Amino acid sequence: MNTTGHDSTQPRFWRDTALPFIEARAVADGRKVCYAPHCHETFSIGAITAGCSTYFNGDARERLDRGAVVIVNPQAVHACNPIDGQPWSYLMFYVDAGWLGALQNELGAGVDGAFTPYSPILSRDPALFAGLTQLYATLLDPQTQTLHKQSVAIEFFSRLQQTLAPAPTTPAVAPLRRLQRAADYIADNCTGDPRLEDICQAAGLSPSYLIRAFKQHYGMTPHAYLLNRRIQRSQHWLRQGRELAEVALAAGFADQAHFQRTFKRQLAATPGQYRTPGSPRQ
Repeated sequence: MNTTGHDSTQPRFWRDTALPFIEARAVADGRKVCYAPHCHETFSIGAITAGCSTYFNGDARERLDRGAVVIVNPQAVHACNPIDGQPWSYLMFYVDAGWLGALQNELGAGVDGAFTPYSPILSRDPALFAGLTQLYATLLDPQTQTLHKQSVAIEFFSRLQQTLAPAPTTPAVAPLRRLQRAADYIADNCTGDPRLEDICQAAGLSPSYLIRAFKQHYGMTPHAYLLNRRIQRSQHWLRQGRELAEVALAAGFADQAHFQRTFKRQLAATPGQYRTPGSPRQ
């Protein structure tokens, strides 16, 4: 993972070799950030997080304020710029059109996996705005594992597709045996860092299909299921009296603090309390 940027007037870029289909950019103070008309080979989507700005896309001209989501198809000429030096801040995401086209196809839209452009160039849907800001926070969190980042990205862009261009049909529910294979693979590899594509290969399902069907059947995302299985493993080791730091690492957590938070969130008790019955310690 790589980020750049030093102060609020400079852009901050994010990219990760584990998620090559998406890049992100953030500007906290855009008063001096001006763009000439330009276009991208990627699909671009952004959120105005504070202040206001102007936006043009093709023949359309809009004034944007906080909560607006801009939608830019590949090669569409566009620009966003400040208004008379007024402060504004924003997030932008650049998404590989081939990856997004494949996702559209899995959702029942698109043709032969090719990206289908969206008609809207702007949305003020609060759910899309919240989802986009949450996606940025998830991508930049150094303690968030790749599986969760992949899942959040797929969930957001699935929601975007269903909001802007809902498919006429709903895909069939995945066979139970395939979901069980996915759950078994996660359980067998829960102390490592299984990739979404590995889980999909084991189950014989596409990423977006797996995430939707898995959550529908198990009531949690694959990543949440992974964390749950880690906690189950850790309970077994704690009952054996093993040290907390040793258990945290053995269960696959990056550090003891992350282990503590996850354990308490799931069991409403600390690992220390669980390890020593009757102990009030935190």
